[in-house]
Amino acid sequence: MASHRKSRPAGTRVAGIRTPALATAALTSVALLSQSANAAPAADGNPSLEEVEKKVDDLYRQAESATEKYNAAKEKTTKQRKNVDTLLDDVAKRTQKLNEERDQLGSFAAAQYRTGAAAPDTATFLLADSPQDYFDQTQLMSRLTSRQKSAVDEYFTEQSATMKKRQEASRSLETLTATQHDLQTAKSTVQKKLSDARELLSKLTAEEKARLAAIQKQKEEEAARKAAELAKQQAAAEKAKEEAAAQDSGSSGSGSTSTSDSSYATKAEKALAFARAQIGKPYVWGATGPESYDCSGLTQAAWKAAGVDLPRTTYDQVNAGTTVSLTDAQPGDLIFFYDDISHVGIYIGNGMMIHAPKPGAYVREESIYYGGESIIHSVVRPA
Repeated sequence: MASHRKSRPAGTRVAGIRTPALATAALTSVALLSQSANAAPAADGNPSLEEVEKKVDDLYRQAESATEKYNAAKEKTTKQRKNVDTLLDDVAKRTQKLNEERDQLGSFAAAQYRTGAAAPDTATFLLADSPQDYFDQTQLMSRLTSRQKSAVDEYFTEQSATMKKRQEASRSLETLTATQHDLQTAKSTVQKKLSDARELLSKLTAEEKARLAAIQKQKEEEAARKAAELAKQQAAAEKAKEEAAAQDSGSSGSGSTSTSDSSYATKAEKALAFARAQIGKPYVWGATGPESYDCSGLTQAAWKAAGVDLPRTTYDQVNAGTTVSLTDAQPGDLIFFYDDISHVGIYIGNGMMIHAPKPGAYVREESIYYGGESIIHSVVRPA
């Protein structure tokens, strides 16, 4: 992982990465308006086809955003459950040790009784605030050996530590319960959004579905055009970089940069090979493979195949590396989308990426402009 990574607030955009794409928005608007003659709102007030499409897209977006919240809560729950289990196991061991020390102290008291001291009062012993209190009351302290005194001190020290551990475990259980509630809330949100989207789509006629497919095709063509445009920009930038490197070939730092680039390319090649092998597998929210993935589950698994451990969620992955400009994006880089950073894909070059798009879809190659230029949030190099 790059040591010079930079954290930044989730809602910010990186300079040089995202700018309002008015031209793209205008083209998309024209494409949608061209259908308006056949898609005007019905007289009964039912939504137009475009309105249905937008609503469905919004629902899928909201479902994906809720999925990342679910992933975060699930990861947090797993860690908290491990912590609670560790604490409870520690309490059990301490309690067992405490019982053994109590039995040992009981044998000391019994020995003192056999030698003629006053009969030990078990109730007094258990209620005593300290070893001194108990043995003062029974007049046995003076008869104990140093080893026996040490055992008494250890017992009360262990008793205090055990009580603290029990309290810590209780607090951790309360925190775990709250996180599990968040997990269930996120899960319910995802399920509700997907159910609403399916219900809307089920109401479309065959003709409406055909027109919706035509609109989607226009969007894909525009996305492909933008991807080709980016590929030209990147090729020009790469050529300029090579020319600059050639002129500066005698500098002391050039060899180090070349080695660094080569190392990243090697890792990226492994990550991309893994991602390509997943093409065709279904998007399933919360899935991390090997049979299905959500967006961040795919990028995490791909880079793990290259020996790089990424965090689970898009919110954390966006900070797990070095932010670069879109023009400088290289194969293997992570492309993040939307202001809430709720989607991610792995860049393969020429304006294209591999990603797990949304529920009901499959892992596929697609233009990074699939939803327009305005939704691209940032580019991160994870190694």
